[in-house]
Amino acid sequence: MTSRKKNNTLLVITGPTAVGKTALSISLAKALGTHILSADARQFYRELQVGTATPDSAQRAQVPHHFVGHLSIHDYYNVSLYEKQALDLLGKLFKQHEYIILTGGSGLYIDTLCFGIDDLPPVSPAIRKKVQSLHAQEGLTGLREQLKALDPIYYGEVDRDNPKRLMRALEVCWSTGKPYSGLRQKRKVDRPFHIKRLVLDRPRHELFERISKRVNQMLHMGLVEEALSLFPCRHLNALNTVGYKELFAWLAGEWTLHQALEKINTNTRRYAKRQLTWFKRYDDAVFCHPDQEDEVFAWLEKKHE
Repeated sequence: MTSRKKNNTLLVITGPTAVGKTALSISLAKALGTHILSADARQFYRELQVGTATPDSAQRAQVPHHFVGHLSIHDYYNVSLYEKQALDLLGKLFKQHEYIILTGGSGLYIDTLCFGIDDLPPVSPAIRKKVQSLHAQEGLTGLREQLKALDPIYYGEVDRDNPKRLMRALEVCWSTGKPYSGLRQKRKVDRPFHIKRLVLDRPRHELFERISKRVNQMLHMGLVEEALSLFPCRHLNALNTVGYKELFAWLAGEWTLHQALEKINTNTRRYAKRQLTWFKRYDDAVFCHPDQEDEVFAWLEKKHE
């Protein structure tokens, strides 16, 4: 059993996109006099500012932020590197702070930092080639259909617009003959700190209205111009994300701008639903509305279990 200091606590604040994680996290971090670590994989990239709702300079000036804009879209990065770097940083920050806040909506990154990454079996070159061929010949549709048949549980959780995630799951399914979901999170690593998990949520109509308003705000802040500047790099995995890929389709002449914006709203709502499906697996989490700040402080004051 890894030893931990009595009160060192990682406060995880997560929830679907546009729910209000940034505002609450900053408010709590200021009150606790601590730092924020991002677990939003899209906000890691410095070139993606508008389309990822990255905290602006004024927000970041209020509280020290880490893992925000620390990468280029051209950099190689994965969840294992994030785990190592975040743990190293936490080891330093916990020497000075009782609480550290981890916030974001990337469930895989949150789970890896809290519990460790699964030791999955190696994939043979033949299996990898088989998956790559499926993607090349049938695209996302082929990947989705195969994964839905082989592992409906993971299919219901994964970002189905992310070919990298779909392909990785299929590699494991075909290599082992078992569902990917059944092999994940079997090995939970004991961390040298306590973990308190808070999932923010809102009524659906309220969340979807916020998503629509956010898309409009992004347009006024220069989302189209940002997408245009990134269009030559659209093949990069970092840019395979909602908000950019729809505008890339418009820039490629596949859709009108109106169609692209409608798709952004629709795909963002779908992404929010998938995030909530993921977070509902947390049986130790407290769910609350982002406006319930007083209740959150009362919850934090409870003794560690």
